[in-house]
Amino acid sequence: MNEHQVMALAAMCQVAKQVQKIAQFGSSNDYELEKLFTSIVQTSPDSPSDVYQGTENLRDGYKSLLDQLSAGEKKDVEIVKYVGGLMQLERALSAKPSSLAELGKSIDDIKRRLDHFSVTDDTVVAALADIYSKVLSPLGHRIQVYGKPDLLKQQLIQHKIRALLLAGIRSAVLWRQMGGKRRHFFFSKKSIIAIAKNHI
Repeated sequence: MNEHQVMALAAMCQVAKQVQKIAQFGSSNDYELEKLFTSIVQTSPDSPSDVYQGTENLRDGYKSLLDQLSAGEKKDVEIVKYVGGLMQLERALSAKPSSLAELGKSIDDIKRRLDHFSVTDDTVVAALADIYSKVLSPLGHRIQVYGKPDLLKQQLIQHKIRALLLAGIRSAVLWRQMGGKRRHFFFSKKSIIAIAKNHI
């Protein structure tokens, strides 16, 4: 395992925590969402950490990753399911070049919007959510979101969750690009823990 693989895992965990927070409590922090949404449009970074504007913005994700891998009561089945779902959906995406091309074109459209709007503006968040619905949802690997039904019915909540899941796919793409494999969870657990501890 290397730093960049663990960073991508931490980012997926951070996305999962944000989805959980919004779905269960309806609460979100624009600063935290901004860092994750901005990662979606970082398609040609100078270095992997530039995707998140530095690993310090992923501290909660590293902490959550440690919680899932450490023995104890802090493990959260929902977080594990979200991260597993993102990896599965990214694999389906990477196997379909036409969907990858459509995703790239749609993200370029978002970049142009950012000349006039912030990435957390409701119209941009709605556009990010629309990309998830049109490009990723049809791939068939639906990610089950757990939360309060009255919250999950609200359009703005739905948009934020889908935009976050799109950010999660960005991190899953990075994980694969950096050489991440599912077997690493079983054979590189100590290495992942050691690296994650250096970031919290």
